[in-house]
Amino acid sequence: MIKVSDIAKKKVVELMSDDGFNPSSDFVRVGVKSGGCSGLSYDLKFDHEKAEDDKVFEDNGVRIIVDKKSFLYLVGTTLEYSGGLNGTGFVFNNPNASRTCGCGESFSL
Repeated sequence: MIKVSDIAKKKVVELMSDDGFNPSSDFVRVGVKSGGCSGLSYDLKFDHEKAEDDKVFEDNGVRIIVDKKSFLYLVGTTLEYSGGLNGTGFVFNNPNASRTCGCGESFSL
């Protein structure tokens, strides 16, 4: 399961609406791909449809889809949003990551 903090939910709803997505029926697609300074990086985008092998979650009113492969890396992760001095954007608090890079956008297990 992937959790969504209150502040991340507000930002997701705002950005989805701005991009022409419906927060109550469309999805936030979260994934993992090769790359980044720590080996793996996070991928987040909005999607209208889910694939057959996607896992579907809903937390805090946000509908999330994750492909099977990425799910193994993301179990227990909380999606947060940071608007502080160190930069703004979504932050993945992933308990499975043994090492993360300074920018927080990549990790390794």
